[in-house]
Amino acid sequence: MTKDTGRNVGKIRLTAVTLGIFLAAFFCAVTPYNNVQLQNSPLAGGHFPVVAFAALFVLAGLYNPLARKLHPRAALSAQELFLLWAMISVSTGIAYTGLFRTFLVNITTPAWLYPSGSPQAKTLLPLASPKLFPLDPQAVQTLYQGLENGRQLAWWQVPAHIPWSAWTLPLLSWALFILLVYMALFGMVGLFSHQWIENEKMNFPLLRVPQVLSTESEKGGFWNFVRHKYFLVGLAVPVCLHLLNGLHTFYPHVPQIPTLFLAQPYVPKEGLLSGFHKAKIYLYPAFIGFAYLTSKQISFSLWFFFVLGGLLPGLLQLFGWRLPSAALGTTFGPVLDRVEEMQMVGAFGVFFFFIVWLSRNHLKEIVWKALGRSALPDEIHRGLVSPRTALYLFLVGFAGTLVWMRFFGMDWLPAVLFLAVCFMLQLVSARLICQGGLPYFTLTAAPSDGFLAALHTKTLAPLTLYLALVIQKVTFVDMRESLMPSLFHASKLSEDAKPRSRFLAGVVAAMVIGIVVSCLAMLILAYKTGLNLLPDDWAVETARRVHENAFQLINYPEAPKRWSILFAVGGAVVMSLLVFGFRRFIWWPLHPIGYLTTYSSAMRILWFSFLIGWFCNTLVLRYGGVRQFKELRRLFIGLIVGDMLMAVAWMVAGLFTPFSYHVLPL
Repeated sequence: MTKDTGRNVGKIRLTAVTLGIFLAAFFCAVTPYNNVQLQNSPLAGGHFPVVAFAALFVLAGLYNPLARKLHPRAALSAQELFLLWAMISVSTGIAYTGLFRTFLVNITTPAWLYPSGSPQAKTLLPLASPKLFPLDPQAVQTLYQGLENGRQLAWWQVPAHIPWSAWTLPLLSWALFILLVYMALFGMVGLFSHQWIENEKMNFPLLRVPQVLSTESEKGGFWNFVRHKYFLVGLAVPVCLHLLNGLHTFYPHVPQIPTLFLAQPYVPKEGLLSGFHKAKIYLYPAFIGFAYLTSKQISFSLWFFFVLGGLLPGLLQLFGWRLPSAALGTTFGPVLDRVEEMQMVGAFGVFFFFIVWLSRNHLKEIVWKALGRSALPDEIHRGLVSPRTALYLFLVGFAGTLVWMRFFGMDWLPAVLFLAVCFMLQLVSARLICQGGLPYFTLTAAPSDGFLAALHTKTLAPLTLYLALVIQKVTFVDMRESLMPSLFHASKLSEDAKPRSRFLAGVVAAMVIGIVVSCLAMLILAYKTGLNLLPDDWAVETARRVHENAFQLINYPEAPKRWSILFAVGGAVVMSLLVFGFRRFIWWPLHPIGYLTTYSSAMRILWFSFLIGWFCNTLVLRYGGVRQFKELRRLFIGLIVGDMLMAVAWMVAGLFTPFSYHVLPL
């Protein structure tokens, strides 16, 4: 390390913030084209974003060594690399599944239904305010069919042909809502960051790779690290695997190595193992690497509860309980399809209160300081903002969101309860992702599913019910690229940043850029090509299903669901026992967050890789000790880096070919 570099450790320069703004804007601008039109590997794809890794690897491994030789002051410090990672992670999630993948379909469905004169249109259109939903039939029809000769227009020419008069007011209304929600989320992150990082010493497995690569780059040892024999062994596995499989995609005569195995031929459809009849076994090196870097108690619990949950349908059959799918009623959870999965409603609620209970002294001190009644001196906080500022942000954001919801017609009490549950699920999911090292996670049940199970839907005003379901789809149900885990990761990465306010400014700028640039990019793509002609059926189907199910509930109210309530209570009881055992007994082998992923579609992909990673973790610690565990960590980091490098390589190849090879099944 040069003398100058040593003096600037941790310092964030304006050039780094400017570079982050440029990269965030660029990646948000190209995300719709890459992810939707080309159907290429997603630029983010989860909470270990591919493009964040690509930028980090290029800057840490190529730019920094060159800059250090030519002009040492131009080299980026580890904290500046952390800032770039955080800014790209925050913005690219907003650009796709985190917000804008389904947003346009969601808010234009009422106008899309209008020409059909269907019963859905007659029910929903009177509830759709023109301040929230673009209702100009021509503007919406053009959105779905594309501009005339739109494909011949250059990208920069399309905005001049967009009917902005139909979009301005709805977009401004939703922009205010999104900013208020993000303000409240930012506040929640500030409230809990110090507790998780400093008081609980929580591990952040998904940050281990960027931390190691950035630190080695700052010390000038990046290439020494990647040339280590263990790292090279780990790197070689995914490189060989995806080189063969990628070539097989384009040249079928090239042999491939299977990474997906189906249990269906070997597991009976009936009996104790019937829950595994449709199980899939995925083998992906990066997921094995993340599992190794996660604590073995958590990695064990994640795959163990998935297997245990697969046994439940068979056990119910053995006892003669065959619960009809109608027992579940109308639901909005991403993967909720069996009534026993309603356990997650109770489990998430209990775990939220457990998180708050662990933080009780920290939260109480924040409140006392905000009221000026604390005699304790201010301590150095861990996180992007001070806890007191975070409290104000959360209160203003939460209250502002409530006022927004009330302004557009929602009743006060349902709005308060619904919004509280939404933020509760966000916090629990963020804890699960950050502590569990899950690069990919989906909710089982949506925030509304608990209410719909316990209430008769005729007690809710139609407008309250409809708007809550639309809002839920906009910001609170699709967790694959959600904002809150990225903000917690940014808080952890900002620990040693100087000045921290500059790190904070970069992250806030990335959020704003993510909203503005992503919205414009998605509108341009839609009007240029036509939403109906874009190959993203999932976005269209899931967004329209929200409106179809809302119509169903408004016109055919549903009574409380007895079985759903019983399983939700059962989930709360099980989680309570897990929390008690976890806190009471040192030998307790199960971590409560494992239970929360039992029915998540993420674990259908991750479970076997986490089993292998846990087994390797346990084996190395038992027979090699901590020293050997740290040494072999290079191998598993190599697995992650190899998978990501191949994902980037095939993503670039996909820009120039009619189809692409997806390295990761996300």
